[in-house]
Amino acid sequence: MLDHKGFHPRSRLKSMSNALRGIKIMFRDQYNIWVHTMILGMVVIGGIFFEITLLEWIFILFAAGMVFAAEAFNTAIEIDMNLTSPEFHPHARDTKDVAAGAVLITAILAAIIGIIIFLPRIVVWMFW
Repeated sequence: MLDHKGFHPRSRLKSMSNALRGIKIMFRDQYNIWVHTMILGMVVIGGIFFEITLLEWIFILFAAGMVFAAEAFNTAIEIDMNLTSPEFHPHARDTKDVAAGAVLITAILAAIIGIIIFLPRIVVWMFW
């Protein structure tokens, strides 16, 4: 059974504040999150221009959310590895590389979703 003594609106706000601080750290320390943000901005502009459907917006937002979440996990793992293994260790490197691989997987999937949604529209727009 859950202990609800710790549940209080103030503690929930503190948790949200901590999470927002984590997002701020990610944007401060990770160049790639800015790349993802710029690409998402271009996708949003493309979605508005090509009037994509509600379902397509859902796919785009879900894919983008997965990329941003993967980048957040990757950032957390990098911070932890740098703290717990400041000197080179092959397992620390492997951990970081696997986490970066997860970001790459989600980014590739997001790109495929974008291609499926936008390529037919771009072709029609260019050659019609």
